[in-house]
Amino acid sequence: MPTNFTVVPVEDTPISNPDYDEEIMKEEDKDEPYTAAGPNSGDETPRETSSLISTDHDDSIYGKNMALYEDEMDSTPMVSSLLNKLANYTNITQGAVEHEEAESEDGIQRVTVNGPQMGTFIGVFLPCMQNILGVILFLRLTWIVGTAGIVEALAIVFMCCSCTMLTAISMSAIATNGVVPAGGSYYMISRALGPEFGGAVGLCFYLGTTFAGSMYILGTMEIFLTYIMPNAAVFKAETGEPTGMQNNMRIYGTCCLVIMTLVVFVGVKYVNKLALVFLSCVMLSIMAIYAGVIQSAIKPPNSPVCLLGNRTLQNSRFDKCLKTELINNVTTPTQLWKLFCEGGIENATCDEYFTHNNLTEIQAVPGLLSGVISDNMWGHYGQYRAIVEKEGQSSERASDNTNDISYYVLNDITTFFTLLVGIYFPSVTGIMAGSNRSGDLRDPQRSIPTGTIMAIATTSIIYLSCVVLFGACIEGVVLRDKYGESVKGTLAVATLAWPSSWVIVIGSFFSCCGAGLQSLTGAPRILQAIARDGIMPFLQVFGHSKSNGEPTWALPLTAAICEIGILIGSLDHVAPILSMFFLMCYLFVNLACAVQTLLRTPNWRPRFKFYHWSLSFLGMSLSLSLMFVSSWYYALVAILFSGCIYKYIEYRGAEKEWGDGIRGLSLNAAQYALIKLEEAPPHTKNWRPQLLVLLKLDSDLGVKHPCLLSFTSQLKAGKGLTIVCSVLEGTYMAREADAKLSEKNIKAAMAKEKTKGFCHVVVSSNQRDGFSHLIQSAGLGGMKHNAVLMAWPANWKQAESSLSWKNFIETVRETTAAHQALLVAKNIDTFPTNQDRLAEGTIDVWWIVHDGGLLMLLPFLLRQHKVWRRCKMRIFTVAQMDDNSIQMKKDLQMFLYHLRLDAKVEVVEMHAGDISAFTYEKTLVMEQRSQMLKQMQLSKTERGREAQLIHDRNTKSHATLNDKATPTSDRVHMTWTKEKLNGERNRHREAHMTVRDIFNMKPDQTNVRRMHTAVKLNEVVVNKSQGAQLVLLNMPGPPKNKGGDENYMEFLEVLTEGLDRVLLVRGSSREVITIYS
Repeated sequence: MPTNFTVVPVEDTPISNPDYDEEIMKEEDKDEPYTAAGPNSGDETPRETSSLISTDHDDSIYGKNMALYEDEMDSTPMVSSLLNKLANYTNITQGAVEHEEAESEDGIQRVTVNGPQMGTFIGVFLPCMQNILGVILFLRLTWIVGTAGIVEALAIVFMCCSCTMLTAISMSAIATNGVVPAGGSYYMISRALGPEFGGAVGLCFYLGTTFAGSMYILGTMEIFLTYIMPNAAVFKAETGEPTGMQNNMRIYGTCCLVIMTLVVFVGVKYVNKLALVFLSCVMLSIMAIYAGVIQSAIKPPNSPVCLLGNRTLQNSRFDKCLKTELINNVTTPTQLWKLFCEGGIENATCDEYFTHNNLTEIQAVPGLLSGVISDNMWGHYGQYRAIVEKEGQSSERASDNTNDISYYVLNDITTFFTLLVGIYFPSVTGIMAGSNRSGDLRDPQRSIPTGTIMAIATTSIIYLSCVVLFGACIEGVVLRDKYGESVKGTLAVATLAWPSSWVIVIGSFFSCCGAGLQSLTGAPRILQAIARDGIMPFLQVFGHSKSNGEPTWALPLTAAICEIGILIGSLDHVAPILSMFFLMCYLFVNLACAVQTLLRTPNWRPRFKFYHWSLSFLGMSLSLSLMFVSSWYYALVAILFSGCIYKYIEYRGAEKEWGDGIRGLSLNAAQYALIKLEEAPPHTKNWRPQLLVLLKLDSDLGVKHPCLLSFTSQLKAGKGLTIVCSVLEGTYMAREADAKLSEKNIKAAMAKEKTKGFCHVVVSSNQRDGFSHLIQSAGLGGMKHNAVLMAWPANWKQAESSLSWKNFIETVRETTAAHQALLVAKNIDTFPTNQDRLAEGTIDVWWIVHDGGLLMLLPFLLRQHKVWRRCKMRIFTVAQMDDNSIQMKKDLQMFLYHLRLDAKVEVVEMHAGDISAFTYEKTLVMEQRSQMLKQMQLSKTERGREAQLIHDRNTKSHATLNDKATPTSDRVHMTWTKEKLNGERNRHREAHMTVRDIFNMKPDQTNVRRMHTAVKLNEVVVNKSQGAQLVLLNMPGPPKNKGGDENYMEFLEVLTEGLDRVLLVRGSSREVITIYS
């Protein structure tokens, strides 16, 4: 039929008008109550879609046109509403109130202020440049070039820059795969790899940033005490001895740390205002270096270096590189002479090396065109306190090796290639400054990749060019002079600067100050983000903040850890420590990108397309290699630290579901393993009981027999598969809440009893069908159960209904038909709990029939648990009249020896005797009871049939009166089959059996024989094993004829009578234990 539509004109709304937006927001705030989210609101993981779904709607919005979908509006909003909320979504700027605290009830941040306007250059490029270029460039790069040589220094720079470039590519892919709020790299890693990896790597990144602050403060103090105000030193260090210098660094570094901490605490806005000043100092210093290189090619600066033979002298103690000088035609000894000689010129006693070698004065900066690059091409490594010597310079060795070497330039540490890698790597860190400021960017998904990669490329070019230019312009002995002692205490790179060396000194000083402040500002934020996620309970206190979002308690902790680095007192010793933490962080960034790329999860849709899993794996391998190249022992400590944090979060931390890649990786691995398991059944050597535990619940839906779970954990010890199940009667629609509550209670009981496994509650029309479905379908693929564990139905005789023992027997039949083993624990409430320790006793196995060896395997598994560890194992077997009991015992002992089982063997002889009157009477009582129960059941049924017959007759007579026209010939004729006729006769015969007939009946001979076996075997078992801690018995199979089910229960009762703890075992008819290796 046709449908009529009405077109209604819609006026344009002033969306761009801020006043209008504010009015709309106020109206929405009136309609929607605000719920404040505390800092620890992440304890329960919200649904991912909760921030975009609103359940508030009315007829004025949706109208009657969408009445067809009105029942689903609570969970599936209209597209127009969804798009409106997406348009109102706004990022939270870094340093403002955290997004967890500022969200409204529906999770959407609504602000009326203008959005962030920072672009790629200001927001990403310059912060990365400021963090990458710093203390190592000015204080250590010249020393690294002089020590390692140009070739090896280029290799160091290339390896480190390649590592950061590959990491930046992976980071760009992760950062453009969604919004990155406060936390930066921690947020990216934790959401990509899960809370365990995220917490471990987040702490590594926090410690790396904190120790970076220590390194920058130590660098600041080294510049201040060595090159700006050397007279301010409190401790006067002897030449070549670093102890005094380290003490000065500790004192002044601690004072500097206190001042910086106070500045950060007072307000981060002051640090942000000074950031541009610090960045300008860095850029001016680098420009001064390049200007000095050009100047050296035109006119090299005058910076003389004095050599004695080929040894470099400290020229801070003399002003002229001469042994003697002519003053007023008189040869006068110089200050240098007085350092090596005692007495006048005529009767002087001089150092032998000073006497035999001449003084040579060379320029510290020969210039770009001098050809000094050939001398600096290869490395010049040295031992601790070795003299810095110039190769190719003539020198005559002295015979006396006890000369005073304090006047020469010495190595303060033993140098080697891997040490230089660890010292240099901090100079390339800082690549995550852009991602940490994602909230301040106009378009973070475009700015972060472009700005970060461009910053790394620019700084890599600067570092590589500086390596070549330093080696081409500066003399090798000056390059290897770490503290500039050969050029009157001037910074080595400052000798190259133009127009003045003070440009480099002052610029590097303020650069290190700014970098230290940035570290003390950023590190507490990382710790605050980790604490607010709630994944580590002991860090909860550090999640508190001031009203403007600045961390309160995280700053003092950061300052305390930073003080530890300062107390080390040496930049060269702190640098490898923070290298380890940053490399761990970069390793996991690459791992996160590789995992997400290989898993191809639907949510992995980064806007940055220039990535590949092979590049991520290369970056990960390079990071791991650099860790062990830099310092293998620090690398092991960092890995151990991360492993401890990982395990702590796994066991004590809050459970989070962030859709991380590790969960996806686990799913893929599980799928692959399940498919492999299904290809072939497990070999006998790999067989272990995979248990399906059938639990009964009480009226409050609690676990009725918690000891059954304890016994499960003792038997399994966390190995293999355990599925704990229960059945509720009814329909799922009516008992959905009960099913969830039951599952929650079972999981709580499993956690209390330390049972590792899965839980499942099924709602079925009756318990028998529910357990049958579980036996058939529990498990997945090749990971299915092969054994069923259940409790014996206690008090089955006194129960009003016979369903309990009938369901039990049907379960026995179904496990046999499914070829699964069955374990039935009798008197389960007397079994030991996991807190009990059985001091002594035995586990007795009564091996009546061979069922695949399960009876022998179970005690071995139990004794692995600490509850049963002290119990001894005994095996009893039964010999008949014709058996050789002595030979049986020898064969069984040899069999156990090959099985590698330590057990005592005993053969029990059971002679064929006459059936006792007790057995005969017990059988008769059993059958009489059975017949009386049947009679009572039949009487109840007959009464129900008579009532139904009267009702049917009345209904029929009423219908006959109302409808006389119905022909009488339309009768329903019943067709009787032979089986149905016999069954009806038996029913009538049993119904008319009187009480006298019941007491005059004779027992069935088959039942008498079975009762005789049960009684005799029970006598033997009780005689031998009444004091045992546990008795394992072969469980006889149920009768094929269901008419004897109740007798079967009676036989089992007689068989186990007088025993405290019994485990009835029925094997699956397959071998589960073998003598072969």
